[in-house]
Amino acid sequence: MQVPCPTCQRLIEWANAPYRPFCSERCRLIDLGAWLTEGHAIPGEPAAPEAGDSSEPRSDH
Repeated sequence: MQVPCPTCQRLIEWANAPYRPFCSERCRLIDLGAWLTEGHAIPGEPAAPEAGDSSEPRSDH
């Protein structure tokens, strides 16, 4: 079965693709970079801050 690489859309043979669903390590790393820089995101409500988590810097003085 042939499927398109999610990054470059090149057709790859699913059974023989070592980086599946990507065609190469390069495409895999491009996708990872997009997640890390928030270029990709899963839609939904923002997470509630955890107890003790504050966006304000602590002042120990």
